[in-house]
Amino acid sequence: MNTVVAFQPQQGALAHASSRMAVADIISHVALVQEVMRAVMKPEVHYGVIPGTDKPTLYKQGAEVLCMAFRVADSYQVEDLSTADVVRYRVTCTGVHQMNSIVLGTGMGEASSGEEKYKWRKAWDEEFDATPANLRRIKSGKYKTKQVRTEPADLANTILKMANKRAKIAMTINVTACGDMFGQDLEDMDEALRDHLTRHSPEAAAAGAAAKPALPTQSDEEFAKNMVIWTKVIRLKKKDVAGVLATVATVSTLTEAQIEAIKGIPAKLAAEAQAEPSGPTFASVSGALAKAQDEDALNLAADLINSIPDEQQRKQLDAAYDARRAELNAD
Repeated sequence: MNTVVAFQPQQGALAHASSRMAVADIISHVALVQEVMRAVMKPEVHYGVIPGTDKPTLYKQGAEVLCMAFRVADSYQVEDLSTADVVRYRVTCTGVHQMNSIVLGTGMGEASSGEEKYKWRKAWDEEFDATPANLRRIKSGKYKTKQVRTEPADLANTILKMANKRAKIAMTINVTACGDMFGQDLEDMDEALRDHLTRHSPEAAAAGAAAKPALPTQSDEEFAKNMVIWTKVIRLKKKDVAGVLATVATVSTLTEAQIEAIKGIPAKLAAEAQAEPSGPTFASVSGALAKAQDEDALNLAADLINSIPDEQQRKQLDAAYDARRAELNAD
């Protein structure tokens, strides 16, 4: 759950309740959000396109950057809705201006151990066999994985952090009014709206023109760092080449050579696949477990364990999975 709560402007905050914002101020605000995106935010770090959606989505790291830019401090009110079988939290995040302590807006987020990604975990054969039938399952996919129900209490900290994250992102979108910034630039505004702004505020036209500077070209060093991220995104099939280019186009301009380099990623990955042994190896699965930054990535890596033929290596990987999962839940 990730709900945006209605924003109530107050005197002395981002807007005065007694008067509407000038059109030029609105455009200036939009331009500031876009400038932060271009100068600070990185694709797949601060925001990214979630499969099935048509515009970039704000991540927690991006929300933190926007809160810093607009001097928004956050506080949290937690509502514990847990039962004996499920850990569930509903959190309200309140954004307060750091300079004058005026409340700018709120956002609400909720998380539960009943969600699919928290409800099940990988199990050893002995553990799976000893678990009652109603508390275990075999998940089918590229590889079949034996899973058992998680203990809700073990996930309490993870669930609370997720609810806090969802609430903060909702609050940030609400307070900064950036809900459409990640899928629409000023020049992509509806034609009728652009015409209305221009006709009703002459100064807005000048402000709008000034708010659309040319996007910067990535330096070779920055491009090399981003290529690592884009290669990973394409390897994991989170996005194809066209999707990567579309995302990059919102924040920077690429040279012809840089565009060709991105287009060459699939061929490079294909060549690497031919050079490597078919299927996952002990080293690749071990590396994936160690690099997993959340439960989803960890479970994806764990799904590969059963494809390792050596039983001793599988036991080592199972131990590595348990250790990494404990580290993530302890954060």
